[in-house]
Amino acid sequence: MKRKLNNLFLMVLPLIMLAQGVYATTPEEQGLSIAREMDKRDEGFKDSRAELIMTLKNKRGDESIRRIRTRTLEVIGDGDKSLTIFDHPADVKGTAFLSYTHAKQADDQWLYLPALKRVKRISSSNKSGPFMGSEFAYEDLASQEVDKYTYRFIREEKIDHRDSLVIERYPVYENSGYTRQIVWVDKEHYYPVKIEFYDRKNSLLKTLVFSSYHQHLNKFWRAHIMNVVNHQTGKSTRLEWNNYHFQTGLTEKDFDQNSLKRTR
Repeated sequence: MKRKLNNLFLMVLPLIMLAQGVYATTPEEQGLSIAREMDKRDEGFKDSRAELIMTLKNKRGDESIRRIRTRTLEVIGDGDKSLTIFDHPADVKGTAFLSYTHAKQADDQWLYLPALKRVKRISSSNKSGPFMGSEFAYEDLASQEVDKYTYRFIREEKIDHRDSLVIERYPVYENSGYTRQIVWVDKEHYYPVKIEFYDRKNSLLKTLVFSSYHQHLNKFWRAHIMNVVNHQTGKSTRLEWNNYHFQTGLTEKDFDQNSLKRTR
């Protein structure tokens, strides 16, 4: 009887320890798990094209509008490649931005300026700078690869009546303009709902809100509206996405440096 009781205790002990949180994962492991699930949910889109309207607003409320086309290529085993082309207004028409995201090293980025007819490489130390006068930094335009950050789970929280998981992530990139970011993740679909960015002094710099999500190809969720507000300057940038198309046959050749000059 004593041996049976001992065996029963050994069977029940793990359940008791689990209930007490002894076997629970750490906040760091939970945060990483959430980031991996976000990445997994978006695998397999291959490539995409879209159009967008970028609205810049200054502190006084004055607005300027830009019309843009984007192309994205999914790269297995590394970060995605993207090409951004400005079509309007005339002073920026033909400007093109090419980005090669990398998971474990600095991203490669180039900007084509048609007025100068030359391609400018964005240096590693410059990626925290504003992109084309917007409140998005160059580093914000890279695909958000899991290995770009370390993570920590903070809490669960409702945001706009939506259950979300809140994680904190810390850039591994030494020249990042951020010390940390707080990300609200939709608990059902694992897409970002809101991100708070903290500057190098660890002060809140800006907040990016994603809304009007639509599902494409019965799998891939895309926010059709993104609005970022800079709390330190009072400026904001709104992106309104439309005409998404996936798996259009884009290849590596569509994203070489020569493609910057073939953007018409």
